[in-house]
Parts: sequence; C-alpha cells; structure tokens
Amino acid sequence: MIPTTTLRRFIFLLAAMIALPVVGLAQEKTGVATKRPPSPVTVLPVVEKRVSRQVTLVGSVEAVATSVVAAEAGGVVAAFPAKEGRRVKTGDLLVRLKTREQVLELKGRVAERERIKANLENAQKELERVGRLRENNSISQRTYDDALYSHRALSQALLVAESQIETLTYRIEQKTVVAPFDGFVAAEHTQIGQWIQPGGPVVTLVDISQVRVAVDVPERYAVQLPPDGRVQVTLTSLAEDGRQGKIDAILPKGDAMTRTFPVRVFLDNPGFAIKAGMEAVVTFDLSERFSALMVPKDAVVTAGDRSMVYRVKDGKAFSVSVTVQGYHDGLAAVTGELTAGDLLVVRGNERLMPGQEVVFSHKTED
Repeated sequence: MIPTTTLRRFIFLLAAMIALPVVGLAQEKTGVATKRPPSPVTVLPVVEKRVSRQVTLVGSVEAVATSVVAAEAGGVVAAFPAKEGRRVKTGDLLVRLKTREQVLELKGRVAERERIKANLENAQKELERVGRLRENNSISQRTYDDALYSHRALSQALLVAESQIETLTYRIEQKTVVAPFDGFVAAEHTQIGQWIQPGGPVVTLVDISQVRVAVDVPERYAVQLPPDGRVQVTLTSLAEDGRQGKIDAILPKGDAMTRTFPVRVFLDNPGFAIKAGMEAVVTFDLSERFSALMVPKDAVVTAGDRSMVYRVKDGKAFSVSVTVQGYHDGLAAVTGELTAGDLLVVRGNERLMPGQEVVFSHKTED
C-alpha cells in the first residue's frame, strides 16, 4: 500500500505539470513574455574621410642594444653577481677577478714612491744649500752640479714611480667588469673560479627599454613608405590593442631574391612587457590615399569570419555586414551597405538582436 504522504506529493506534481503549458499558452497569447524591452545603446555616425591605404606584415622584435660584455684583463673569477634574467644598471658589478698579486705589488710601488719623495726632499734642501755657497764662491762648480743632477734624477724617479702606480691601479680596475648600459643579463659566459682570458666573454647584456621591430617589406610597398611614418604594431602574444610606433630606418639594400627591403620600427617598452624575439604584426600607412567610410572601431562586431555593425533606423537596430579595410586613429575603414551619417551602435551592441528596439543612452556627434 502507498503511504498517504507519498501519494499527496505525486498528485501535487502531476497537477503542476498540467498547469505549466496552460500558463505558457496564456502568456504567448498576451505577448507579455515574448516582447523584449528597448535596449539602451550609445551611437556615433558614419563619416567619410580620405585615408592612407595600408599594408600589414609580420616582423620580429629585436633588442635595441645587445652586447657580449668582455673582460679587459685575464684572471680567475672571484665574484660573479650577474645572473641570467636579472636587470642591471649602468656601473653595476658583473664580474670581479682576483687581484691579490696586483694589490701586493701596488703596496710595494707606493712604498718606493714615498722613499723617493723623502730622498727628493733631502736633495732639494742640499741643492738650496750648495746654491747659496756657490753664490759666495765657497764651493766648486762640480759640487753644485752633483747636487743638481742628483735632484733631477730623483725627480725623474718619482715620475716613474707615479706612472707605475697608475699602471697597477688601472690593471686592478680592469679586474672589475661593470655594466656598460642599463639592461638584462641574457646569458652567463663564466662562473666563480673559472679563468677568463683577456677579452673573454662575461655576459650577454640586452637593453629592451626600447625595442626595434624588424620587417621585410616587399619592394612595391617599400617605395610608398614615408621615412618617418607612423605605424601600428600588435604583439601576437600580448592581449592588448596595437601600439603606435615610428619608422626609424628603411635600409637602402634589399634582398635581390625576395625583392624585400628591411624596415626598422622603434617602440617604447615601459614595463619591459615586450621581449626580443616576439612576433609582431605591423600595419604601415602607404602614400596612396583613398576615400573611405569610417566607423568607430567599437562599432564592429566579429562573429567567426564575419564582421558586422548595427545601424539604428526608426528606433530599431539592424545588422549590416561590412569588410574592414584598415584602422586609422581609432576608426575602421569599411565597405558595406552604409552611407555617411548612418548611426551605428558603439556601446551595447554585444547584446543586440537584429530588429530589436533601442533607446539612446548617449549620442555624440563626430
């Protein structure tokens, strides 16, 4: 026998299932549930402008400065604070070689200099004494000449000692290798205890505070590039909008096989997000210009391989397929069934359905 409680629950669920279609049918007849309210949107007009034709090519990021820092002198590595990936500043210590032998020799040279100074001071006093006697004809010319030549010899010996001390000091300074510019240690070429030959590599240092994008541009486009033209660079691996760059150089010698010319584009790199070796997509403005319909970049909605915009007419939004020809200062040059002055949705278009009623939350003019 089925318990009373279970039987009541079954009857209640059955009644609810029968009632749902009836309620849905009633709402469908009244139209209350199916009608969507007007969606608030922001619109901007389509404008017509003359713009430069563009070409987009793929390049590679390079460090502006790359240096294999070398040791001037040879020796055994005593300290090696530079490590791969570490950022260093100009003058920071990279490697220090052992200098014990040179330091001891320097102490001896300094002591010898002080001895010569003392002798020279005594010779100076003797020269002054015999000079006074010579004026009174109390000594021979030979005695005066001996004192004079002794003073000169000691003066020359002091110069030699000073030179030797400067040479040893310089050699000791050569045992310390410092960073020649701000940058990152990209590779280590030695370790503590290792012998370095004079001129041997210590580290590879790269500066990426500013980076250079190298692009091989086909001949037909290279001749249309302005020498200092602006370009837009998008880093494939960085999820961000394109960065503005500037052409630094169009190299005069091209590749005869591919008929391309190397172009160098400089980019600022605050935060060092861009790394050497990254892929970069570069869009150049060419000298050729044409008239185009320009729409706000935010008006373009991408759905798979299809691009479209929402045009507002009679209070409703209708989708219009477009083809993007390029981007200029936040605007997209497009072709499609549009005319200058058409109002396009630039905010709120991600939730629109074709034919949906809209209400302007904000409207601005070009």
